[in-house]
Amino acid sequence: MPDPVARDAAEAESLFSHPAVEPDASVAYGAHPDQVVDFYAPRGGRETAPLVVVFHGGAWRAPYDRRHVSPFADYLARTGLAVASVEYRRGRDIPQQGQPEGGGGASGPVAGRWPETFDDVATVLDALPGLAREALPQADPRRTVLTGHSAGGHLALWAAARHVLPAESPWRLDGPPPLRGVVALSPIADFERAVELDVCSGAAVQLLGGESEFKERRGHTDPAVLLPTGIATAVVHGRTDIVVPPAVVEAFVEAAARAGETVGLTVLEDVGHFPLVDPAADACAVVAEEIAQLAW
Repeated sequence: MPDPVARDAAEAESLFSHPAVEPDASVAYGAHPDQVVDFYAPRGGRETAPLVVVFHGGAWRAPYDRRHVSPFADYLARTGLAVASVEYRRGRDIPQQGQPEGGGGASGPVAGRWPETFDDVATVLDALPGLAREALPQADPRRTVLTGHSAGGHLALWAAARHVLPAESPWRLDGPPPLRGVVALSPIADFERAVELDVCSGAAVQLLGGESEFKERRGHTDPAVLLPTGIATAVVHGRTDIVVPPAVVEAFVEAAARAGETVGLTVLEDVGHFPLVDPAADACAVVAEEIAQLAW
């Protein structure tokens, strides 16, 4: 049996070995440099195509940006889909209390910003139909599917649940967002379970501002709490994922079932965390098919 750590390292090396693919257009949705969307036009000559919104992973930490999923975005575009790859604010420019300059430390950069990370996701999705009409006329925002990997999978699930946020939430929508559905890839989808397993070195706690804020803010941010959504939801996960263990996804699926909602779960054998967004991996084709089933 292959060593799980060695397998994970090899899969990560494969994903990050691809050169970044430049988009067909990039549009700002705010004044911050990270508030930008890259658009990839559908290949194949279609006049219109569903719009797939991609949120990249990286534990909501600044060293990881959308460029590492640009080959994945290009791969989806080559299947005939219009793609919007979203950047959002991650990490911190200034240290938190108890953190050295740069926000680093033993576990690396701080995960996410509160509330900016969530501000950005809400803002970009509200603006996306208009941005797409200007930057990518082939995109049909009426057929929108959200997808995201790891921390980005969390953001995709959260974005689809804004209509069930607490009434006082600034991100709440009055009704369900106009989506065909969500395909979450190895998502950090249950914060309580993620904390128990110390996923990404405490990233979920850092995202919400620390342990003192975690319990209260979880009710505004944890997909496992924001159920049912009524939005078609599918999850794809690798059986041998050691970054976001299957137990995290299983906890989310079980929470959905308790809430009376069915979440489709596809578990890929002998697949870890990174192949789901690696165009060189067979798993990526499975992901593209899951997205296409909702999009078309």
